[in-house]
Amino acid sequence: MTSTVAETIAARKAEGHGTLIAYLPIGYPTLDVSIEACIAVLDAGVDVLELGVPYSDPLMDGPVIARATQVALEGGFKLSQLFPAIRQITEATGKPVLVMTYWNPVMQYGVERFATNLRDAGGAGIITPDLIPDEAGEWLAASDSLGLERVFLAAPSSSSKRLEVSGEFSRGFVYAVSTMGITGARTDVDSAARVLVEKIYDHGAVATCVGLGISTPEQVADVVSFADGAIVGSALVLALGDGGVEAVRSISVQLATGTKRN
Repeated sequence: MTSTVAETIAARKAEGHGTLIAYLPIGYPTLDVSIEACIAVLDAGVDVLELGVPYSDPLMDGPVIARATQVALEGGFKLSQLFPAIRQITEATGKPVLVMTYWNPVMQYGVERFATNLRDAGGAGIITPDLIPDEAGEWLAASDSLGLERVFLAAPSSSSKRLEVSGEFSRGFVYAVSTMGITGARTDVDSAARVLVEKIYDHGAVATCVGLGISTPEQVADVVSFADGAIVGSALVLALGDGGVEAVRSISVQLATGTKRN
């Protein structure tokens, strides 16, 4: 049986490691290659997969991810293809898969239907970048009834109340972003992340992971020195686009060397 994200974070912590989370979009560059790439990164040392759902209006995505998801949509990706892909990935690796999705596709598909199909496929839960707990009543009820994890975002601009609510209602971890701006690989880990993580913990969160353009093992090591995990996205999507599955496997092996805590 696949572990939950919360169980994975706890197990990695007990081993003296932070958790490495990889974002890849389903359907890029093709459905079959994306599934192969997801399995490859998990086999290469990534602990949790963040599987992105292509969306026609990705307001919070950086240019690398936005281009990749556009390729997936142009290639004919349909939301119904998500769930068989999740089953294939979880059965091959035994590692948790969190779906990263804007809320509109879930609403269009049907919240209860989406949650049920996700659970039945072996998915761990979803990350909702544009949904806040205050407006998530239907998702809170569905995820509670089906035992799914739910990850809400927190940013430096978040109020104390928002940080408190995000910590209270997140299951798995709180997703810390260094700014409210778009995501994308950066040369330096944002110093605001450390302050934000401290605030998230102070407001009651059990776990928090940081996503802000992390792209090197050194940055992973920096982040897991003060947070539960590091999330890598654009660097992996670039590698997949430039060098295929083997390239994304190689960078995952390198990134995984940064998870050990000193």
